[in-house]
Amino acid sequence: MKEIFDQLSAGCSRLTTKLYSTSFSYGIYFLGKELRQPIYAIYGFVRLADEIVDSFHDYNKKFLLDKFKQDTFEALNLGISLNPVLNSFQKVVNQYQIDHELIVLFLRSMEMDLSDQNYTPELYNEYILGSAEVVGLMCLKVFTRDSDVDYEYLKPYAMKLGSAFQKVNFLRDVRADHQTLGRNYFPSVNLALFCDRQKKEIEKEIETEFAIALKGIKLLPAASRNGVYLSYIYYKKLFSKIKRLSAEKIMTERIRISNTHKVGLMFDSIIRNRLNVI
Repeated sequence: MKEIFDQLSAGCSRLTTKLYSTSFSYGIYFLGKELRQPIYAIYGFVRLADEIVDSFHDYNKKFLLDKFKQDTFEALNLGISLNPVLNSFQKVVNQYQIDHELIVLFLRSMEMDLSDQNYTPELYNEYILGSAEVVGLMCLKVFTRDSDVDYEYLKPYAMKLGSAFQKVNFLRDVRADHQTLGRNYFPSVNLALFCDRQKKEIEKEIETEFAIALKGIKLLPAASRNGVYLSYIYYKKLFSKIKRLSAEKIMTERIRISNTHKVGLMFDSIIRNRLNVI
């Protein structure tokens, strides 16, 4: 009878992804059918932790995150959780033998968001590793489940893609992070005096990481390549919009890609992938 609960759990992870991210939902839809549910499960887990630190302002966030962490590892050990999202996640971690250290690093980055941080370059890199790069590695473990050799070879590319996505998020959300959450992830940057020169330096990092990541996307197994490429295209387009704006402008509004535009990008990416011109 647990099969029914597992189906419910999978549905919760899928619904969580669709409610919170149309971009990743589209990307996941264009993965091979057998890959979709495991990636929904990973996204659902990540999203739940992120919500605790970003949204639950009227509650004791530290208590909730500590409980979430305890429940996560309990689920991994027991092979079940009454939290449907964690139940879905533990199944994927155990099935694909995802290294628990990746989960530890992710939760450590979430903990960093609970307190004011003066981000040095070292802490900045640590945060990006845990909040984004390891998520890419969890997904890569699913994509390369039959080949440890492919996983090890593609690791650097997956990490660069996760890092680029996260840095684009930082620029997209810089106003809300600074004004609402009191956060500033960029080392040696005073957001009250954020200028175009500093913005361009961050953008150079992102450009380099996107270029490296694309090389890895081209090497992915066919079942995962199109979906990952679509997510890459969405973020590249968002990044292009951000680049065209001044530092002052992105401190006053949140940049986004409309759903209509996303659909157009989706069809373009499908054609490029089929013609092998990505």
